[in-house]
Amino acid sequence: MNALQKKIKSTLRKLNWLTKTADYLDSLYGKQRMKKRIIAAAIGSLLTLSAGASAQVSSTINLVSDYTFNGVSQTDNSPALQASLDYAAESGFYAGTWASNLDFGSSDDTNIEWDVYLGQYFQLNEKIGLDAGIAYYTYHGDSASDTYNYPEAFAKFGYSSEMGDTELNFWYSWDYFGLDVGHYIAMVAHTVEIAAGHNVRFSFDRSTSNDEAKWAWDGNDAYNHYRVEYITSWEGFDLNLALEDTNMNVDTADTRVIFSISRTFGL
Repeated sequence: MNALQKKIKSTLRKLNWLTKTADYLDSLYGKQRMKKRIIAAAIGSLLTLSAGASAQVSSTINLVSDYTFNGVSQTDNSPALQASLDYAAESGFYAGTWASNLDFGSSDDTNIEWDVYLGQYFQLNEKIGLDAGIAYYTYHGDSASDTYNYPEAFAKFGYSSEMGDTELNFWYSWDYFGLDVGHYIAMVAHTVEIAAGHNVRFSFDRSTSNDEAKWAWDGNDAYNHYRVEYITSWEGFDLNLALEDTNMNVDTADTRVIFSISRTFGL
């Protein structure tokens, strides 16, 4: 096996894992951040190995019927147009930026969320992978919007088996929404392929504030979020139909059906 064949085999192995774990990469608050962009990067690396390429830049445009943040609408139960610009290297390093329109209600003129993030993907063995990184969320449109800005670290573990793909994901912010309060999220999820190109993903997550006097969820320190989604693609478009709910009694976090359609472009 020559050097090029070895490199192609190595990239194929990475692409296989990235494909299996792509669905949990976009579970960062329901945003379609890294799902198809890292796959596109791996494919791009594979197709251009003979030319020595080792990274890929891509952009994704996403239209969603309601932008939810772990089951909580960020657009007052209305649609959102979202876009990203992403860089992914064959080494597993990635970085990007993502933006969406927002609507926090009539008392707040914040209308844009613009985030940046970077991370490193590790394939620990044939079945287990780790994605770790940090994100920074920024808000715009209101005179007080920038006071909401906050950082967040994340670690996501994936396990692939004949039964499907299992995830155990964690996020932590030490300055949630700029309020100097700790906040963490723990998620467990499982994706099964019901037919070639057709997947169903089940997830459960719990969001918890370390100090409900500074930040509370419907008067409590924590809430639960449940989601089931159907994932497929058609003619180059990625399609997602989800049903989700929380245990909070607020109209922006009740039972809802969400549809999204996105397309990724290599640059």
